[in-house]
Amino acid sequence: MSDKTIKITQVRSTINCTKKQKATIKALGLGRPNYQVEKPDNACTRGQIRVVRHIVKVDEELS
Repeated sequence: MSDKTIKITQVRSTINCTKKQKATIKALGLGRPNYQVEKPDNACTRGQIRVVRHIVKVDEELS
């Protein structure tokens, strides 16, 4: 397993987003602009980020 994590920051509101995008934001643990979470860097997380890439900013970190 990789110890690499990524920091995800929500930079835009989910107003006018689809239900799928809103559900993905909630599943990532976000909900409002400027919320931040750290998640493991794996394929599942990368897939979620791809769905909402216009709403979030991603910073890669090494733990």
